[in-house]
Amino acid sequence: MSISRQLYQYYRIRFDASHERDIERGEVSATTVVMAAALIALAITVGGIISSRVRDKANSLNLG
Repeated sequence: MSISRQLYQYYRIRFDASHERDIERGEVSATTVVMAAALIALAITVGGIISSRVRDKANSLNLG
């Protein structure tokens, strides 16, 4: 099992446990906020990388 898969499972378990506890208490915990911020940052980073690679590939095409 890869390290990224293990980390994903760990954080998923933590997120689920935090979510269950939040439902009982009716509030958002710091763990939930941190996890959401991390996922948003990851999505923005991946989007930037993909956008950069697509732009670089488009600029390298010889159309003339």
